[in-house]
Amino acid sequence: MIDGQPLAVFQPFIDTATGRIAGIEALGRLRQADASLRSVGPLFTDPKVSPASLRRLDRQVREDALARLQDAPEDWFLSLNISPRWISRLRPNQPLPSLKQLQKHGVDPRRVVFEITELGGGSQKLGEVVARYREAGARIAIDDFGAGYSQLDRVLPLQPDILKLDMRLFQEAARGGPSGEVVKALAQMAEKTGCWIIAEGVETEAELHFALECGARYVQGYLFAQAELEFFASDAFVPRFAYLRDQYVQRKLAERARLMTLRQQLTELMNLVRHWVERNGRLDSLLNPNDYPWLLRIYQCDRHGTQISPNLQWDGQRWGEDARYLGHNWSWRPYFYQLLAEGWEERRLTLSSTYRDATSNQYCLTAGQFIDNGRRLLLLDIDAAGF
Repeated sequence: MIDGQPLAVFQPFIDTATGRIAGIEALGRLRQADASLRSVGPLFTDPKVSPASLRRLDRQVREDALARLQDAPEDWFLSLNISPRWISRLRPNQPLPSLKQLQKHGVDPRRVVFEITELGGGSQKLGEVVARYREAGARIAIDDFGAGYSQLDRVLPLQPDILKLDMRLFQEAARGGPSGEVVKALAQMAEKTGCWIIAEGVETEAELHFALECGARYVQGYLFAQAELEFFASDAFVPRFAYLRDQYVQRKLAERARLMTLRQQLTELMNLVRHWVERNGRLDSLLNPNDYPWLLRIYQCDRHGTQISPNLQWDGQRWGEDARYLGHNWSWRPYFYQLLAEGWEERRLTLSSTYRDATSNQYCLTAGQFIDNGRRLLLLDIDAAGF
């Protein structure tokens, strides 16, 4: 038994290019006898609620959303959740109930995004149904993208227009650490396949900053608005978004300034180390690195990436040698190609992107410069945590 009147509430999508509302997601609620609203979400995982009741509830919420879309600005899109569980029950060549609802309410399919949920379960009919949605003019979104890597073989054939990053993964990634790199890689993959990214669950300024760093086209979350019965004005969040976007830009500019300072310090340090190497200096005559607390190690490779010197590391009092990596070839590492491409011709100092070091498990940057007429490559590994 489902207790309450089914209806739709709407949470806005903010366009990161303008700060304006670009669309809304319809979410189900039940109006109680005391006029309070209760989310329908828990019902869909309650084994006591019959599938027939859930399908009816889902249809009623969608009906309410489509009926009220006429009151929204014409340039807004409406995102409707579609579960493959319902799709699997369709008979061959059966008209799609969702498209029939659009026709009933006179809604242009081009204003609708069908958001596929629970992709992990899958459905053999899903690809065919998605093709019919797209043929009608609707767009396709995949919800909770990144929640399970097994999804990739299902996502790519569907050629979605929009990917919604998994909220839990996104929020964890915004706090930093390995998941941040995973989400950035997923966002880059989406961009390369022509998808727009939606970051949902944006609740803090740090999460908004991370969404912008991932190239999200739309953001959605409590930082701007909860799901409400009534529509917001299209420009309701423009001033706040402009302020937050400016904060993000200022932070990135500050990061850039720190990087420029680091480059200047690295140039100074590289010159000191290069002069020491070229005169075959004694280990006890190598510089005191207290002015460079982010320096992890110094070593040399030949121009093919094979290490030809021990690692030199400072233990707080003196330099020590670690010969374990002599003869190891590092040309497979992300920084090496960059050093070859940028540093060979001009013999200038180059700095890699941040990467995770395979031996220390630290996030590092590597600075490099060719010496000895290009026969050797002098390398400095740097702890990225300080930057």
